[in-house]
Amino acid sequence: MKIFNGLRDFISSNPKKFLFLVLFGFIVVWFLFDDYGLLKRIRMEAEHRMLVERYRQEQQRIADNERRIGNAHNADSIEKAARERYNFRREGETLYIIRGNK
Repeated sequence: MKIFNGLRDFISSNPKKFLFLVLFGFIVVWFLFDDYGLLKRIRMEAEHRMLVERYRQEQQRIADNERRIGNAHNADSIEKAARERYNFRREGETLYIIRGNK
């Protein structure tokens, strides 16, 4: 009860100050939690950085695939791809597969 009496006394003695504090609190809450507020902006920036990084990785994969397609006309590159990717081997050759931890 003392808190309410103190608040009532503060409001009655300083109405302009109270109005300013309420308005300032409203503006701070609005600035932080609105649809275009600070917290949403921070989340959107983090998502943007993640998407830009994913875009760079995909561009790198596209460049690697284009390079492999360009080299696909060589018989040596076809044999190398078959050996590395599909574990093919030549006649009389022993194949050892070593798998790393992922």
